[in-house]
Amino acid sequence: MYTYSVSKRAKTVAQPRGGFLPLSLFTRYSFEDGLALKEGENIPAGITGQAVDYMSRFVSGFVSPQESFNISLLGAIRAGKGQRGMELLGQIKGLDDSSLVSACKLASYDTFYRVPGSVFSSEPEPNSATLFNLRLMVTRMVSFLAEYGPITAEGFTMEGGYTDIVSSGDGDFLTENTLWDIKTSKKTPTSKDTLQLLMYYIMGKHSWNSDFDSIQNIGIMNPRLNSVWLLDANTISTSLIQLVSRDVIGY
Repeated sequence: MYTYSVSKRAKTVAQPRGGFLPLSLFTRYSFEDGLALKEGENIPAGITGQAVDYMSRFVSGFVSPQESFNISLLGAIRAGKGQRGMELLGQIKGLDDSSLVSACKLASYDTFYRVPGSVFSSEPEPNSATLFNLRLMVTRMVSFLAEYGPITAEGFTMEGGYTDIVSSGDGDFLTENTLWDIKTSKKTPTSKDTLQLLMYYIMGKHSWNSDFDSIQNIGIMNPRLNSVWLLDANTISTSLIQLVSRDVIGY
């Protein structure tokens, strides 16, 4: 039987019009810093997102670079580039250009861990616009975490909550009472994004992970749009929780 990761299941499952969990149910909070991102980024969106996520974990002071880029390092090993992975890791010191270039290159190895059988092509070479945007998005994330944090768990997993349908998946951040997913899209969150977030919440509550005991809210942070979407999970109907639990996750 084919099994899915959380993100893959959220992308492929059919949803009703508007989605299982419409974005309109969330409250949006927007921040202003007077800065605008530049046009002309030149690396894949997925790598941008991973680099922002991992660098935010490190720069915020919660984990070391090695802990933050753990999945990337495992991917480099699977790609037969373990030594290269450690070399790139050693060049990640902060938000200087060299660190950000190395972060993008190291994050590109994620796919080898998450998608077995991937074939190596070449490491990305971020241009000046990309580096500017990465630095600004990470800075926004650090400011966000200073207000909404501190982080209580990062890269969390949900052992005990996986099923025959959804057998893998790791989330971004937990704070004291909120589960956070980080997006760097130019567009507002989609129904796939809100379903993924809901799946993390349900699976976390089913898991053995005690960090979920205090989770009451679910939220999406997008540092590109400099906005947060937040929802009290207690307002989600029991019938929806049961439907997603049964038909999407497989409980």
